[in-house]
Amino acid sequence: MLLHLKNLLTADELAQGRALLMAADAPWIDGRRSAGEQAVHVKNNQQLVQDSASAATLRELVLGALKRDPLLFSAALPKKIFNPLFNRYGDAANYYGAHVDGAVLHSRASNQWVRTDVSCTLFFSHPDEYDGGELLVHDTYGEQRVKLAAGDAVLYPGTSVHEVRPVTRGARLGSFLWIESMVRSDERRRLLFEMDMALLALRQRHGESAEATRLTGVYHNLLRQWADT
Repeated sequence: MLLHLKNLLTADELAQGRALLMAADAPWIDGRRSAGEQAVHVKNNQQLVQDSASAATLRELVLGALKRDPLLFSAALPKKIFNPLFNRYGDAANYYGAHVDGAVLHSRASNQWVRTDVSCTLFFSHPDEYDGGELLVHDTYGEQRVKLAAGDAVLYPGTSVHEVRPVTRGARLGSFLWIESMVRSDERRRLLFEMDMALLALRQRHGESAEATRLTGVYHNLLRQWADT
């Protein structure tokens, strides 16, 4: 399931994040230093130093936005969140070829191993500030091309082959992270999400009812069967 999260960041949070990422002294390094054995051959971007003060501030900003978003919770059902990382595509370091993320990654910030069930990309650059730079996600429904407004994010299965197309003008700034879900199966998460959204719409249209209560019970009983906490 690919899901667009609109306005994940507030205007103030977006402005603060952009200022840190665009600062003249922002500590960017070669993104290949964090790539795995397969990805290192196709990765050509820059990444913010994880141990920097800028990265620490940005991590707290992004994690706060993720944790308050009800749509993200419904879709991803987070158990663990890998510490957000930050990248830049532009100039000579401007693309990331087709790759699959590692199944389990170690988070330096939390010292936890995180299974990468759900991938997330958060955009800090406005679409008109750069050409190219689309996130391409290859899934069972074909190729999904994603280029969102600054402050918006996209969720997609961590199992997907994906890439970032070359940036030919300007710079693309973003955050990327992974979520270990309480429900490992993407298919089961999608079913639960669709039921949750349908229940929300049902209540908004007709108010509380015996039928909505019973369906809510079905949702939670399925979650009870499938969730690993």
